[in-house]
Amino acid sequence: MPSGILVIDKPAGWTSQDVTAKLRGVFHQRRIGHGGTLDPMATGVLPVFVGRATRGVQFFEAADKEYLAGLRLGLVTDTQDTTGNVLSSQSVSISREALLPVLNQFLGPQLQVPPMYSAIKIGGKKLYQLAREGKTAHRDPRPIEIYQLELLEGVGQEFLLRVSCSKGTYIRTLCHDIGQALGCGGCMASLRRTRAGQFCIDQAISLDALLQFQQQGDPASLLMPVDTLFSHLPAYRLTPEETIRSYHGAQIPAGALPAGQYRVYGPDGEFLMVGQSDGALLSTVKSFFEVKSNCKQEV
Repeated sequence: MPSGILVIDKPAGWTSQDVTAKLRGVFHQRRIGHGGTLDPMATGVLPVFVGRATRGVQFFEAADKEYLAGLRLGLVTDTQDTTGNVLSSQSVSISREALLPVLNQFLGPQLQVPPMYSAIKIGGKKLYQLAREGKTAHRDPRPIEIYQLELLEGVGQEFLLRVSCSKGTYIRTLCHDIGQALGCGGCMASLRRTRAGQFCIDQAISLDALLQFQQQGDPASLLMPVDTLFSHLPAYRLTPEETIRSYHGAQIPAGALPAGQYRVYGPDGEFLMVGQSDGALLSTVKSFFEVKSNCKQEV
C-alpha cells in the first residue's frame, strides 16, 4: 500500500476533510490524514499523510505557518470573515501610515480568544455547532505568537498581509482584532497558506493536476518519503541484529550516541523509526516500518 507525504494546494470551497476523502479514492488507501485544518474559503498548503506516514501527523501538530491574508476594514461578521452574517458595515479609508503601527501591536507572544466559528470543543460540542444554534460560549484566551506581520499592499479598506505565526493562530480573529484596534472593525477577506512547517507552496500540487496525473501514471510516485518530516534530525543506521531488536521495540545499546532524537535506518536504508538516545540506550519514539510477518509485536 502507498505510504508517504503529499502537499496539496487546497482549492477554495473544499474542507480539509473533503480533500482527504478524495485522496482515499486516488490512492486506494483508507489511512489518510492531514496536517493543519484550513477553512473552506482558504487555499494553499495542506500536507497530507498517506498510509503509515499518518503516524507522523502528531509530530507536525506544532508546526508554524505562513499565510497571505486579505484584510477588509469597516466590515464585521459573526464568522470574522466575509462568508458570515454582517454585524456592522461602514465605509472607511485607512492609510498605510495609520495601519502599520497597529500591526506592530500584534507582533510577538500574546493571548488570542478563539472564534465561535471554530472546531474547538466545549462541553463535548464544537463551538461552530453552538454558534449555528445562536449560542455563545465562554472561550479562554490561548497563547499564540505572531513572528511576522507584514503589510504587502493596499489602501483604504482592502489590504494584503503576510503573516508568520505559531500553531493555533486564527487569522480570522487576527483580522477582526486589527479592525477592533483601529476602531472601525474588520474581517478576513481571503486566506492562502504559503507554508506549513517545512512544506512550502512551491512543493504543492493542485487536485486537478493530481487527477490528471492519475490518468497517466501512478500517483504514489508523487509521495515524499515520511522521513522528509524529520530531515532536521541526524541520521543513525542500525546493524542487522539491532534492526531485528528494533522490530520488537527493544532498546539498543548506543553508548557512543549523544543524547537526543534521531532518524533511525536499517542496514538497507529503510527508515525504521524516530529514536531517542539517553547517551546509553536508543529507544523507539515512533516506528514507521511495515510490520514484518515474523514480528509478533504490534508497532
